[in-house]
Amino acid sequence: MSHTSPATYLVWAIVSTILLSFLIFHLWSFDRFQCLRWNTGSSGAFKRLMTYSYLTSTPLILAYSLGFTIIKYQQGFIDVKGHIIPKPVQLWPEAEQRAVFPFLLAFSIAWSLEMITHLEELCFWLFLVNSGSVQQDWFRSWYFRTWVIGSAIAITYMPLLTILTRSDVLKCEAYTFLAGSLGSLSLTLWFTPILWAFPAFLNSLKNEGVDTDTVVRLTKFHELNMIRVCFRFIMCIPLVILGVDGVRPHNHINESMLWTDILIMASAFGCGISSSLTLVIFFPRSVKSEIANKDAARDRKRIRHGGAPSQSTFLDQDYGRYSSNSYMSSQQASPEITKPSVSLTFPPSDPYRVATPPYAGGKELEDAQSLELPRLPAMRPNRRRGGDIEMGGIDRLTENNLSQHNLRQIPSGKVHPMVHNFTSPIDF
Repeated sequence: MSHTSPATYLVWAIVSTILLSFLIFHLWSFDRFQCLRWNTGSSGAFKRLMTYSYLTSTPLILAYSLGFTIIKYQQGFIDVKGHIIPKPVQLWPEAEQRAVFPFLLAFSIAWSLEMITHLEELCFWLFLVNSGSVQQDWFRSWYFRTWVIGSAIAITYMPLLTILTRSDVLKCEAYTFLAGSLGSLSLTLWFTPILWAFPAFLNSLKNEGVDTDTVVRLTKFHELNMIRVCFRFIMCIPLVILGVDGVRPHNHINESMLWTDILIMASAFGCGISSSLTLVIFFPRSVKSEIANKDAARDRKRIRHGGAPSQSTFLDQDYGRYSSNSYMSSQQASPEITKPSVSLTFPPSDPYRVATPPYAGGKELEDAQSLELPRLPAMRPNRRRGGDIEMGGIDRLTENNLSQHNLRQIPSGKVHPMVHNFTSPIDF
């Protein structure tokens, strides 16, 4: 801190501001901040705890970086024997020196909350990969108990270490960086075996007949986790170097403004990008559902004003190409098939195959036999969603109902039920 330039904390502040802005935008697009309500639907205490602990860490990091940015730019640089260096903390006014400890304490609390988040992800993915056919509850597993114990340790030792070393500001910062970076680095290293084993886990799901949507969803999370782990290393390793060098009697790296600026800026980008990916994993957006909700809201408003609902309310877009327009275009492509010459009936053996009467022949018979009508999607009733009503119609199964349907199609004991109902590591 004492040897870094004001620009390093400015980078931290910019990255933290971008992260907070992305967090607000993502949660607004996700469910209009409904996930932040204490009594949000059927969410349990675990999801609320994980949501609030993760969202609290971002403002604390922003307060830490923005506070030191203001102080460092106010104090500026000094000339020491011909060398221009940032003004040491020992020469700061008393008010600025008193502000150092609260900012470091906020940073240590934010870091402990980050470790709680990453420990939960680590334990959850280990539980999911190793679950197999064992129908075990997450909250009764050893992985959940490990998370509880590790979270209690993380939320205790980080702020406590900062409080106990507050007499020496430089040592306080060095021990905070060292303790937090070693904890985060160990969690990141433990995460690498999961990345190695996850492709085999996905192949086993495919062999067991798990539906494609679930496999695609887990594959997307696997790719995000690989990117996130890389940026976690970019965040942790520079702070480990600075922390180890800071607790030694003679500092080599911390006395170089060049190396401290490079390491802290790299750590800032690693922290911001990995935290944004964690947000995407915890609160995954479904663009298809968002578009459907917007269309439903637009139809409800149109119905209230006496209008008629749009065609998308009744037919799914995937089935739109099999509508009457598509059928009429097929008739135009084959003008020989007309109503007087061909009468379509449906035999009991195959209700979806077009049958022709015995008197049809020639090209009329060939075209009529090759013409098939599509299978119609299932009926979807109107449902009440809180104070609104979700319009029904003809549509595919919802994602939740599709998961329940696929779960019944797979033999029992092959795949853990959580795989089919999986949406995010904190949604149970």
